[in-house]
Amino acid sequence: MTRTVLAGLVGRGPDWVKAVETGRIQMPRLPMMLRIAKALGIDDLATLTGNGLSVPVAVYAGEQHQALADVRAALTDYRITPTAGPPSINHLASRLAGAWTVRHASPDHRTQLGALLPSLIRDAQRAVRTTTGDERRESRRVLAGVYQLADFYVAYQPAPELLWMVADRALTEGQEVDDPYVAAGGAWAMVQALRDAGRWEEAVELAADAIAQMRPHLDRAPVDWRGMSGALEAEIAYVHARRGRAGDAWAHLERADAVARGLGDGYRHIQSSFSVPVMAAHATTVAVELRRPGDALQAASRVDTDRIASIPRRARHLIEIARAHHQRGERPAVWALLNASHRTAPETIRYNGWAREMMIDLVHAPPPGMRDDIHGLAGAIGLKVA
Repeated sequence: MTRTVLAGLVGRGPDWVKAVETGRIQMPRLPMMLRIAKALGIDDLATLTGNGLSVPVAVYAGEQHQALADVRAALTDYRITPTAGPPSINHLASRLAGAWTVRHASPDHRTQLGALLPSLIRDAQRAVRTTTGDERRESRRVLAGVYQLADFYVAYQPAPELLWMVADRALTEGQEVDDPYVAAGGAWAMVQALRDAGRWEEAVELAADAIAQMRPHLDRAPVDWRGMSGALEAEIAYVHARRGRAGDAWAHLERADAVARGLGDGYRHIQSSFSVPVMAAHATTVAVELRRPGDALQAASRVDTDRIASIPRRARHLIEIARAHHQRGERPAVWALLNASHRTAPETIRYNGWAREMMIDLVHAPPPGMRDDIHGLAGAIGLKVA
């Protein structure tokens, strides 16, 4: 395989691949290593790292959810001729709203979405194909929302191509509707895909552009427009933190925090969970990415986790606090928080790469007296232990 082909498969340039091969830059982070392994058909990361320690790709990549094949089939159903007439747009919108509620309220949110998404995707796609004029515009609005929801389902699964697909489609449908808010929802999903691929500048530029498109309308637009702008500011902060730019990260987080406080304690954005409680969770993540575990734990202490309305987001926050303790070498605390995350939403921790990485570390070197507890949790989240 040529460098150009491999670079295209992992979303980078040929010069970047050469720099990795020659050691001119540091070894890529785990998510990129997994993408390279998938592109090359490699089952063991030791083949790439050369350190002789067997690390099966499947251990880190996680398992495929049982409904992923059905969701993929719906997403890749490219039949042009509709099999039935147009569905009710109002009914579709109502089904989508119900699916968002289920997503945030369910500990087994991935299984719940896996049951709802295939028919919702097909019906929304059919609506766009079978309507015209204003009806088609409304159909596209609903379809964009369906893709935004699907983004949460396909994330953290061994199907990165689907993550890019739904993010791109959500953004495209929003642009076709000619609605800056709907397009911003697609941009929010795409920014995360770009960030995790290490495409920092593109991620920041897209988020900033989406905010700029909404800005002229914020004074008279529905409150969710401001919520989305705040959520995008938080994503920019996350991107800067991931690349180690502390000043930029905290500056954008402060902007996001100002938006959240302006919206009040009772506000929550349905897609992004943007809210006052979640801002403290964002501060925890930003500090963790900047390798400042003390700041992360201080931020975490400022919020009651139970105030985070979305159950999956609550479980993810517990994982982020565990990452801070992991950076400090406080292994019993790591286990306690991962165990709490599992009790909160088992399907969040089961598909979270950071959680799996920390659990593998705990399995290899369990704190005294905790071996059985750690092995039990590892088995519960799908890790095979000897």
